[in-house]
Amino acid sequence: MVNVAEKWAEVLGRIGVRYVFGIPSGPWMAYMEALRGSDVEFVLVSNEASAGFMADVCGRITGIPGACYGTFGPGATNLSTGVGGALLDRSPLLAFTHEMSDSMRGRTTQMGIDHQALFRPITKWTTRLEADHVEETLLRAVNVATSEAPGPVHIGLPSNLGTMRAGDERFQLEPAQQPEPPELRALDRLVASFTAARKPVLAVGLSAVRAGVQALVLKIAEQHGIPVVLTPMAKGMLPEDHPAYAGVLFHALSNHVAATHRQADLVIGVGYDPVELNYEDWIPNAPLVHIDTKPADLDESCCRLQCNVVGSLGPALERLAELAPRENDWDLGALAERRQRMFESLRPRDGVFGPTAAVTILREELPPDGIMTCDVGAHLHVIGQLWQTPTPDSLLMTNGWSSMGFGIPAAIAAKLCLPERPVACVVGDGGFLMMVGEMATAKRLGVPVVFVLLTDHDLTLISIKQDRKSYAAYGTALYGDGYDSAHTFFGVPVLQTHDVASYRSALVKAFAAGGPVIVEAFVDPREYGDLILKGDK
Repeated sequence: MVNVAEKWAEVLGRIGVRYVFGIPSGPWMAYMEALRGSDVEFVLVSNEASAGFMADVCGRITGIPGACYGTFGPGATNLSTGVGGALLDRSPLLAFTHEMSDSMRGRTTQMGIDHQALFRPITKWTTRLEADHVEETLLRAVNVATSEAPGPVHIGLPSNLGTMRAGDERFQLEPAQQPEPPELRALDRLVASFTAARKPVLAVGLSAVRAGVQALVLKIAEQHGIPVVLTPMAKGMLPEDHPAYAGVLFHALSNHVAATHRQADLVIGVGYDPVELNYEDWIPNAPLVHIDTKPADLDESCCRLQCNVVGSLGPALERLAELAPRENDWDLGALAERRQRMFESLRPRDGVFGPTAAVTILREELPPDGIMTCDVGAHLHVIGQLWQTPTPDSLLMTNGWSSMGFGIPAAIAAKLCLPERPVACVVGDGGFLMMVGEMATAKRLGVPVVFVLLTDHDLTLISIKQDRKSYAAYGTALYGDGYDSAHTFFGVPVLQTHDVASYRSALVKAFAAGGPVIVEAFVDPREYGDLILKGDK
């Protein structure tokens, strides 16, 4: 005989879940006790939003849904920030919250809100656990969460359920559904459109990363000599020094990237997910062929959709890769010059300790197999274009949900999942203030993560946008005149740096440490204005 909490923990372990992130409540005690004797570890965090972000990253890295928990009311609403991230960044996740018992549902009571209504718009499925259907519900949830496109599932735990006797189940579930191959006529239209074009360009997005088609993208680009542009979350799908590399859309110096894609007479979206960037935000006056697991989502009044190739990405890309090399009108020499000018413009300026210097030096000091997580802010625009990304899994960001506060919990989760790989996090002081409590989590877990804190005392991205609209600077200053940096945060040491030499030295020391370290870089933010262009997101 086992109770519901015990069976819940056993099934999670069988699925392959390693961590449940969250903050306890009274009804959670039975589940924590069950986890204590299982293969799954409960990880206490400082904010439930962090629990959601950590579960998101575990799901991205392992392919097994990450798990997180929040209590009634405020626990659930805090958790929803991280759960929304998993929805729009396409990560498999299981979110558990305690809900009122059946007899109290609909009653006015402390902390009582309708969690099913709360999570319905930000999950793929939401349901309530029952004693006789623990295994069935969890396995169905995994199936839904991992089916294309992956995302979160919410399961409400009635407050009196954990200690109830679990029912006997013999439940078998089919594997998660995967996309079918595209229709043959769509493949034929793809080939016809491609062969007729003189200047086709590949626009590679998030779904292509998930589909693992990097080798095919490289083969098509090299065989046919055509440029490739990337969405931010597809960084790493093509090396930055590759002859076909044209840059990242809508990040720093996007005009250099646009100088290439504006010449195209055909855009081929490869796993292009508009959750990052809508086609109509950038696409030139050229027809579109869209290759993805979902049909194109675009405004057809300003975009010409020539063909939807819906289904698994492999067959479509294989058709293009099988074609004999063909001549086109692209000048790859001119592309190389544009790429070189772009990267030269991103080089740190002599005598200036700004964000480009901080990013460049971190890239030099982080080992090649290292993982960097990045928070949202002005620095993300620089990283998106400048950071050399050897593989898509070595740079973790949020660009579908795009929430400040992502970087710190993402780094902790990455280190837990991949302890053998070095991990660094770049966060602005705005995002740091949101999640500074997780320094206590990092210290308690002993994770050797290097947190690079870019301090410029302002919400700089908003300040830039205010200035470009001729608005007065208002409401973006983070500190008063008496800012004094701390030497530790919850036991995590802070190494303060004000120039290139001290910064590099601090990074070397931090990577050699056996635990978490904050390297605070007081950077000059003025160079952002020259790098982030009007219209960049």
